Amino acid sequence: MSFSAALLEVLKMDGVVAIATLGPDGPHMVNTWNSYVHADDDGRLFIPAGNYRKTEANITFNNQVLVTLGSSRVQGSHGPGTGFLLKGKASFLTEGAECDAMKSRFRWARAVLCITVDSATQTI
Repeated sequence: MSFSAALLEVLKMDGVVAIATLGPDGPHMVNTWNSYVHADDDGRLFIPAGNYRKTEANITFNNQVLVTLGSSRVQGSHGPGTGFLLKGKASFLTEGAECDAMKSRFRWARAVLCITVDSATQTI
């Protein structure tokens, strides 16, 4: 999967990313900032994880995630502003090149949330 130019532009802007997981106790959501997310050419997102303990536990139970992100400053389908709904599978990385790179940028990161995106739908 390759990411659209609009989605990559959103990641450069200020904005909030919402990450939803599902565990034995039901749904759970966490947030991060668009600019914290690194997208690679293989359709993966890498997100620094500080706390995210419940998120990690839920991903162990069910690795399916939903992610929403957007920016009012990127042109959308019908005017200014756009948003995306991403669906994918997640895992936590505690070692490796991506983890080292993310930890050097975000000293507080204890791990990296890696999401392999299966679909990215522009919602606005």
